[in-house]
Amino acid sequence: MIERYSREEMAKIWTLESKFQYYLNVEIAVCEAYAELGEIPKEDVLIIKQRARFDVKRIDEIEREVRHDVIAFLTNVNESLGDLGRYMHVGLTSSDVIDTAFALQIQDSGKIILEDLNKTINSIKKLAEKHKNTICIGRSHGIHAEIMTFGVKLCSWIDILERQKNNFEHALEQIRVGQISGPVGTYSNISPDVEQITCKHLGLKPARISTQIIARDYHAYFMQSLALIASVIEQFATEIRHLQRTEVLEVEEGFGEHQKGSSAMPHKKNPVLSENLCGLARVVRANSIVALENIPLWHERDISHSSAERIIFPDSLTLVDFMLNRFNGIVENLVVHEDNMLKNTDKFGGIVFSQKVLLTLVSKGLSREDAYSIVQRNALDAFNNHGNFKENLLNDKDIINLITPQELETIFDKKAFLQNIDKIYARIL
Repeated sequence: MIERYSREEMAKIWTLESKFQYYLNVEIAVCEAYAELGEIPKEDVLIIKQRARFDVKRIDEIEREVRHDVIAFLTNVNESLGDLGRYMHVGLTSSDVIDTAFALQIQDSGKIILEDLNKTINSIKKLAEKHKNTICIGRSHGIHAEIMTFGVKLCSWIDILERQKNNFEHALEQIRVGQISGPVGTYSNISPDVEQITCKHLGLKPARISTQIIARDYHAYFMQSLALIASVIEQFATEIRHLQRTEVLEVEEGFGEHQKGSSAMPHKKNPVLSENLCGLARVVRANSIVALENIPLWHERDISHSSAERIIFPDSLTLVDFMLNRFNGIVENLVVHEDNMLKNTDKFGGIVFSQKVLLTLVSKGLSREDAYSIVQRNALDAFNNHGNFKENLLNDKDIINLITPQELETIFDKKAFLQNIDKIYARIL
């Protein structure tokens, strides 16, 4: 079943209309700071807040002439302010507005991502609680290893995603900085007090220092946190894809009543949602590399980062928002085939009990090397000849001389693998 995804909040934050509204919020906050310091009449700031407006079409029209988006924006706003326009943009440079507004866009986008993370983590927790004791096979190198539970697998996902949530929260807090410092960041025509008050009004922290722009390592770090979220979603989606393979078939994505998997083969049910997530993760990771390349700029400022950021930030934030919602939908609708999970643990007559047989033989006095050799020959015979490991052991004199059939039954008890599941769950849930 394909999840319903109709969230528009993220897309709205990154429209041109919103971008210029964030610009205007910054400009008005600066006016309010000047008013607090007694440099602008407070009643004039109230009028500015009432009158100030812009029109995207008019801004575009002006920009075609002046070739500068902030100047075009200010010209348009001043058309609505008349004489009061003299209070706008006093002592500022374009980057003061752009970077501070950019920080506000990122903060508002980050709140949505945090909501998505919480929702997805909670969905995985519900599934983990349901499958705490659902026996399945653990795999290493893609090969059957030992018995575990599906719930423990999900606990690992919870741990990873909670860690990425913590990383993201830290990155979001780090980038919660604005600047109102003028050309090359020296406050040549504006007081640092204006920056302090402006940022307080906007819910930001003043950058410790700015060089006409806010340093781009902030932004690269934030983008790395998005790339990590996308990458762990891909990790989980890859697991689902493997577990949905026909010869495994332990889980399946939900499949709608009228859904079709293939234009040619009516039997197909493909893990298309998980495959989609794996592809999108590549885009977010690639964008994080662009953010790293935006760090080195010429001297105090150039704009080589700007054109790239206009693409990678809205794209990456929108993609991660979409990915988390899509993955949450997969988790909520995941079909878990407990019978197949159990059946797969019994393949080749329970060869996954090999270590328990090995340790029992060692406890009976055999050297580890001799015990390993005996167990391995019986296991590989079952594996190579589609045989039965347990039956091989019962027919091996080297085994029966040391382990009784009753002891062997105890060794092959699946529940013995689950004795510490509660301790694992106590750490995660």
